[in-house]
Amino acid sequence: MPPKKGNRRPERVIGDPAVMDGFFAWTRKYLEWLRVRAFSERTVQNRRAYIGFLVEWLGERAVVRPGEVTKPVLERYQRYLYYYRQKNGRPLSFRAQHQRLVAIRAFFRWLARQNVIPANPASELELPRLPHRLPPPVLTPDEIEIVMKQPETSSGVGLRDRDILETLYSTGVRRAELASVKLVDLDMERGTLTVRQGKGNRDRMVPIGARAIQWIRRYLEDVRPGWALLPDEGLLFVSASGEGLDPDWLTQKVMAYVRQAEIGKPGACHAFRHAMATAMMDAVADIRAVQEILGHASLESTQIYTHVSIQRLIAVHAATHPASAKTAGAEAPPEAQEAKAELLEGLAADAEAEADVPDDDDPLG
Repeated sequence: MPPKKGNRRPERVIGDPAVMDGFFAWTRKYLEWLRVRAFSERTVQNRRAYIGFLVEWLGERAVVRPGEVTKPVLERYQRYLYYYRQKNGRPLSFRAQHQRLVAIRAFFRWLARQNVIPANPASELELPRLPHRLPPPVLTPDEIEIVMKQPETSSGVGLRDRDILETLYSTGVRRAELASVKLVDLDMERGTLTVRQGKGNRDRMVPIGARAIQWIRRYLEDVRPGWALLPDEGLLFVSASGEGLDPDWLTQKVMAYVRQAEIGKPGACHAFRHAMATAMMDAVADIRAVQEILGHASLESTQIYTHVSIQRLIAVHAATHPASAKTAGAEAPPEAQEAKAELLEGLAADAEAEADVPDDDDPLG
């Protein structure tokens, strides 16, 4: 059964409440400021945790007020993060170090703007460079189909789980977004799913395919009515006891099906998101359309899928490389010929656009 929401450990206190103008009071005010400005609760809790780590480290060194923090102190903390070892003996990744330092820099920037401190000691703190890495091996469409067949759809639980897999793959939504989807968010006639309060508190509408809708219809007709509790909260996917699904539970559930499929690749909910985006890029989808579906605020986040979309690279390579199909005496495949034509058209358009740009030295330009 999915774990019930709200069963969290008590939050630990940040700073000493007895210290006047200490971290205890200012951290509470900062977190309140974030909530008032509609930052997501997840962002608030992450900031709270990262600031808490710093305050605990500072307290061990008798630094209990924001005004006592200097740039050298923060640089020492940065070195501490670099050498820190977790319980499993592993160091913090550079991404994890980066996240902690970004939160600290934002906190001290806020303190300076509130005139709590005369200057921001973190303003010139140099963050670690983030490695540019590709995502884990992407599940191919054939591998996705193998995973899809793992739930036993003759049972209510299996039918619901097949719906979850279909929805993840069809829409590319995140696990938390899936868990919060309500019945009113699904428009089966138009083939759309509305994601409300997604990452960054942004709403968006995404397409959902006919196959996913077909499976959802079965679930809504045969399973959900017998599970829903009264009063019904209206969540699309619920447990057999009528409760909402926890995102962490979704991860474990989907991960189990991927393992059960024995395809030789790891993955959970996000693997379906990667697979969908990569398949669309392989089919030459417009990158901005993929960005809109995924809900990325920046195009840079979406561009990762242009790197993992190897089929397009293969087509361009076959169409243009002198040692490819041409030297083997074979005609390039149709997709390679299309890629070549597309490439030549693009080069011609670029040349035409460049010719229209006047010289900086041209007095008439």
